[in-house]
Amino acid sequence: MKIYASEIRVGMLIEYKDDLWQVLKTQHVKPGKGGAFAQVEMKSVNKNTKLNERFRSSESIEKASLDEIKFNFLYSDETDYYFMDPKSYEQINIKKDTVGEKGKLLTENLEVSISFYDEKPLAVELPNQVTCIIETTDVALKGQTVSSSYKPATLDNGINIQVPPFIESGDKIIVDTRTMEYIKKI
Repeated sequence: MKIYASEIRVGMLIEYKDDLWQVLKTQHVKPGKGGAFAQVEMKSVNKNTKLNERFRSSESIEKASLDEIKFNFLYSDETDYYFMDPKSYEQINIKKDTVGEKGKLLTENLEVSISFYDEKPLAVELPNQVTCIIETTDVALKGQTVSSSYKPATLDNGINIQVPPFIESGDKIIVDTRTMEYIKKI
């Protein structure tokens, strides 16, 4: 799908110079003399290289078309995460480094959305909120104000986050998967 350079946004995937690029930064510049342009910083999905490119606003760029399919998480081993399509029962595996740190939030039968490009999995999108259990946390000190003081806590999956002082070990909480922050206690 063709889009104008002025429509490029952060996080978008574009096809450029026979490669697939993820947009990291974009800045629209309108100089006093000459035409406006978009200064775009991109990272290659396949080669892991970066590129700074300048596109005129009237120039058209090919936006990558991705297929998003819902999958259920099954299990993981040392190198891969395994997912199943709930409709066809087809199983796929994705390398742990593709999923990243958020892979620790995966729990059995959690429904995720996987983005494919040319039938190759690119990214795993978790639900915005997941339920976790606090494994360990420090004891709250008396006299601390509730509004500004957070304390460190370790979740049952090994992730460290900051939680309010009233949260104790064994509590169930909801965590935002995009920011890895505490939302509320259940």
